[in-house]
Amino acid sequence: MQKKSIEIKGSNFTLLVLYLNNNNLDLINKSLYKKIQECPNFFKNAPVIVNISGLSNIEDWKKIQEIIIFHGFNIVGVSGCKNDILKKNIISLGLPVLSENKKNINHNINIIDNSYVNFLHKEKEIFIKKTKKIEKTHIIDIPVRSGQKIYAKHADLIVINNVSAGAELVADGNIHIYGIVRGRVLAGANGDTTRKIFCTGLFAELVSISGEYWLSDQIPSKFIGKSAQIYLKNKFLTINPLG
Repeated sequence: MQKKSIEIKGSNFTLLVLYLNNNNLDLINKSLYKKIQECPNFFKNAPVIVNISGLSNIEDWKKIQEIIIFHGFNIVGVSGCKNDILKKNIISLGLPVLSENKKNINHNINIIDNSYVNFLHKEKEIFIKKTKKIEKTHIIDIPVRSGQKIYAKHADLIVINNVSAGAELVADGNIHIYGIVRGRVLAGANGDTTRKIFCTGLFAELVSISGEYWLSDQIPSKFIGKSAQIYLKNKFLTINPLG
């Protein structure tokens, strides 16, 4: 049977959300610069949703948009906008205004204030593993390349190979990586704080359990390149040798 020329499907994956808590242009510019210096490769060309729910008034949205783009972010939409005139202004500048469904939001990354988000979005070039039962485990035995995103819904994820920089592993359950991991790893994506990450060669750009995360420079140096298990203890990320 011949495939349709195009298909539009819903899919689940992770995006950064930039929360603006101040409309001072100079402060936004300095805050973005400081945040990017913490992990330049992670934020470079990153797609981002800009949330403006914390702002009561925005006088120059166009200038704010230019500052964010200047720092290398790709804005894919704006959320939290309650002003109809501002909505029309944002749309006129080529951006969609998104409405948030709180049931779909589990984690946040707040660029100016530090927080990770699961956002329902339509996207074509994404590699997703889905399951209906939480008991099921997904096993990937091929390398996970840069740009690939694997999501194990209501399941554990096991990768028996290497994970390249720029790749992303997301699971509602635990994540096991029997290889070198250089990408992003997010376990407990549905908010389960009991989930863990296990890996045999830790070089990750980001690790996260239920929204609590470390960027690469926050991972204790003695565990870089080593086998490790990562989990939450008293709501704080904890790392120990594996075995």
